[in-house]
Amino acid sequence: MNAIRAVEEKQLKKDLEPFRIGDTVKVYVVIKEGDKERIQIFKGDVIARKSSGLSATVTVRKISFGIGIERIFPVHSPMVKRFEVVRKGKVRRAKLYYLRDLKGKAAKLKEER
Repeated sequence: MNAIRAVEEKQLKKDLEPFRIGDTVKVYVVIKEGDKERIQIFKGDVIARKSSGLSATVTVRKISFGIGIERIFPVHSPMVKRFEVVRKGKVRRAKLYYLRDLKGKAAKLKEER
């Protein structure tokens, strides 16, 4: 067990900016197109965090042209360069799946002061 933990420890990202459920984040994702690489930004609200350690994931939701888009990002993946917190959200739940059913201003999260 300790050998597995030692290997995982090397792959964990140490420079992660702390963020919570309800925060609006920019996720810098590496996109490979042929032999070229570029960074694409996915900006949205964090609606869920799962697991811990190397298998930790984050679900980010955004509205694009009136349609809700959710992506699940592995936190410690080399394809995810960094997470940047745009604004802090004030929420009282651990999972914000109820946002899927809301539209317009009702789907906005209050900002933490």
